[in-house]
Amino acid sequence: MNKLTVPAKVENLQKVMDFLGDQLDSVDYVMKARLQLELSIEEAYVNIVNYAYELEEGEVIVCCNVGESPLKVTMQFVDYGKPYNPLENEDPDISLNAEEKEIGGLGIFLIKKNVDDISYKYCDGKNILTIQKKLADC
Repeated sequence: MNKLTVPAKVENLQKVMDFLGDQLDSVDYVMKARLQLELSIEEAYVNIVNYAYELEEGEVIVCCNVGESPLKVTMQFVDYGKPYNPLENEDPDISLNAEEKEIGGLGIFLIKKNVDDISYKYCDGKNILTIQKKLADC
């Protein structure tokens, strides 16, 4: 896996997105799948930045692997912030109108709907969120 380490700041989102783009430069992907992956990566990174470290400073390690047969991207986000499994939260009720909905929870829901697999584990003081997305038609 290729690796990028950045301070956990919103202004580093573009570095994370550029890192993903660099990994995909040499592959032929379906654009809709890439856009779904990009949305998911943005949501995951921004959630970590906003919640993992509270008032402390920290870093996010982003790992990426592009596999073939089928073409699939695995992105892993590692942080040393407070333990938090976003997958334990109940999905929001999207049938409610805007006034009835509770704030929060939609980002993880969007990630789940746009990727093929998402998993979380806490190990050795690290939050590890792994996202997989197929980028080919088959």
